[in-house]
Amino acid sequence: MSHAATQVQRVGGYLRGLQARITQAISALDGSAFLADAWEKPAAETLQGRGITQILEAGPVFERAGCGFSHVTGPKLPASATQHRPELAGAPFEAMGVSLVFHPRNPYVPTVHMNVRMISATAPDGRVVCWFGGGMDLTPYYGFEEDAAHFHQSCKTALQPFGDDKYPRFKTWCDDYFFLKHRNEPRGIGGVFFDDFSELGQDQSLAMMQAVGDAFLGAYLPIVLRRKDTPYGERERAFQLYRRGRYVEFNLVWDRGTHFGLQSGGRTESILLSMPPLASWAYQQVPEAGTPEAELYSRFLVRRDWI
Repeated sequence: MSHAATQVQRVGGYLRGLQARITQAISALDGSAFLADAWEKPAAETLQGRGITQILEAGPVFERAGCGFSHVTGPKLPASATQHRPELAGAPFEAMGVSLVFHPRNPYVPTVHMNVRMISATAPDGRVVCWFGGGMDLTPYYGFEEDAAHFHQSCKTALQPFGDDKYPRFKTWCDDYFFLKHRNEPRGIGGVFFDDFSELGQDQSLAMMQAVGDAFLGAYLPIVLRRKDTPYGERERAFQLYRRGRYVEFNLVWDRGTHFGLQSGGRTESILLSMPPLASWAYQQVPEAGTPEAELYSRFLVRRDWI
């Protein structure tokens, strides 16, 4: 077996295990089971592959929690994957990853996103080129300094073994990426994000991706446990649904992962598992000064150092 094939096998095993660990922990916290939907692309389709989409809906803690694993191959890399690698335009490729978005029921618990992935492509000269991507980010509806600090410290700790530059670089990358340009507004309080990454070599780049995946539960679960029983009413629920609308806007308009999946002929149900079950829009809604809702905009939806 070639080194490239061995790498693909290693990464696939890691990612399936990560999905299982995360969904088991979330299921135990919520008290509800995930529906596991194993799928395989029909033979006639251009994109080939398989995956497992796991979804928990209408739970007491999580209104919708989706966590998907996919492993696909295709004859031609889509444009969204080659904007930084023009020499691989149109190359055959293999992609695998775990992606999750959890939408809690309680407005005081933030929505979270995490993704780790590997893409490999065969260059015209026959070389197999692998690169990694991933990260996690937090989107609160009501802001808490201690939650933001804990989440960012977890990200920093995970990346520390791979160089002092990684957390500051990937935090800035996250702030730049998860930004709604049409609103001139961050999606949330950020976290870390990296893409097209291979600069540490295959083994260390993979280890860094795994460190981010492994850090997820420790970054997020303490925040859920701290906030999930906070009393709330119709006002907080309405604001949560309004802010969820921004999440939908980002995912459909700006997210490269969504574009990659749809452009490459991916499985639409799995690609859109990040969508909230309910969201709302209102015309020019501005929160009243001095309210917790106004504070979200002034103190949390801003670029700042959290630790």
